[in-house]
Amino acid sequence: MTSKKVHVMVVDDSMVARSMIIRGLSAHPSIEVIGYAINTLDAKVKIPKLNPDVITMDVEMPGKSGIDFLKEYLPQHPIPVILVSSLNLKVFDALDAGAVDFVRKPASQDNMDAFVTTLTQKVLIASAAKVRSTPATAGTSPTQAPYLSAAPLPLGQAPALNQVLIGLGASTGGTEATLEVMKRLPADIPGMVIVQHMPPGFTKMYADRLNRLCRMEVREARNGDELHRGLALVAPADLQTRVVRIGSKYTLSCMPGEKVSGHRPSVDALFQSMSEAVQCRMVGIIMTGMGQDGAAGLLAMRKKGAYTIGQDKESSVVYGMPAVAHEIGAVCVQASCENIAGVLIRHLKLLR
Repeated sequence: MTSKKVHVMVVDDSMVARSMIIRGLSAHPSIEVIGYAINTLDAKVKIPKLNPDVITMDVEMPGKSGIDFLKEYLPQHPIPVILVSSLNLKVFDALDAGAVDFVRKPASQDNMDAFVTTLTQKVLIASAAKVRSTPATAGTSPTQAPYLSAAPLPLGQAPALNQVLIGLGASTGGTEATLEVMKRLPADIPGMVIVQHMPPGFTKMYADRLNRLCRMEVREARNGDELHRGLALVAPADLQTRVVRIGSKYTLSCMPGEKVSGHRPSVDALFQSMSEAVQCRMVGIIMTGMGQDGAAGLLAMRKKGAYTIGQDKESSVVYGMPAVAHEIGAVCVQASCENIAGVLIRHLKLLR
């Protein structure tokens, strides 16, 4: 008995791009491309007839853009959409409109295999994703996990109560979920590091977007950056980002290296470095995403005394990473993405 294939519709005004995407996706045994559209008007006519499980869509097309289409169509017809875009800031507007994820179009034929592999993986993930057509209710109560005793710090290494470091990791659905958290936090938030699985070129644009919409300073991290209150740093794409302690200061190492848990940057790499290097109070937050990146690192943080927060199932686009973290006992409390900031702020007040 064979499992049902994921039915995909491709929306792109470029015949070259359409052919490339159709050929690449059709090569996977679990995917069937059931049709295509040359623009959003064509897509609006064909989607009800084809009833796809997932749609891949270009952002910029003649006539109505992919963003306008998503805003108009998704609230009534919540179908997972994967954006296929050039290096374009508008991709974040499309994610805000409800798209599940995005893939960067290859700049040359040399990158074609990697593009097809990434797109295929994201289509398969999107087929099981929860489409965010309207904001989740902010009234979901946080749920506490059983108390886990923390390993004591070595003698002479008592935590500095006036210093706190925060690590946050997310993947599929995480760009908007993380924004939901960040825009609710105060300007003087403790030093923070964010790992969001994202293609090269987009992490700086994402950091700039957060900086415009949030109270604290947010920017893409650079190797050697010092963490301090009022600053949130986004790990740069394709570099492993780890916390390093130098005396009483904490800096970031952003360097090339092997993938960890299948990713670079990896949430596990960040969280594990925090569990090993940080000797002040710390908080770990794990949010929506496929797989288990970050779960083991978050458990290591919790065993060292960190307060850990996991996004709940109801508000996660993909309840993978936070689910695994919760299952292995790495999460102190679960909350919706709208409630995580409040949970964090209440915890930080207790440390004063």
